[in-house]
Amino acid sequence: MKAPWHLWLIGIVALIWNGFGAADYVMTQYDYTPYTAQFTDAQRTYFNSFPSWVQAAWALAVWLSVAGSLALLLRSRLAAVFFGLSLVSMAFSFTHNFFLADVTMPDVVGPEAIWFTIVIIVVAVLLWAYARRMRVVGVLE
Repeated sequence: MKAPWHLWLIGIVALIWNGFGAADYVMTQYDYTPYTAQFTDAQRTYFNSFPSWVQAAWALAVWLSVAGSLALLLRSRLAAVFFGLSLVSMAFSFTHNFFLADVTMPDVVGPEAIWFTIVIIVVAVLLWAYARRMRVVGVLE
């Protein structure tokens, strides 16, 4: 089956969107000064305080979403799997960031952290649902 035009549009937009998440992850993890200079001391301390399991969940969420975007563009049925596993990883990471941490993300970043997290989750769910649908209709092999 020929790939519909929207597969390319959504795949490219997804790769750009998830690429920003990957760039944020890398620059935060490596404390890239031109990027982290915009953080307050409290924000730097917050991100550096993540336990290993949160670091792992964040890494998996980011890189699985990038893999899902690439798989979508490559028309691989694994796209839905990657996006789904990314959502599970996000759930672990966000649970820590909003409920388990002594100092939560909204405490450090502000209330916009809640809204941006909601946007991230909605986009991730939509990408997962789209990839599943493309698999069902035979676009992804």
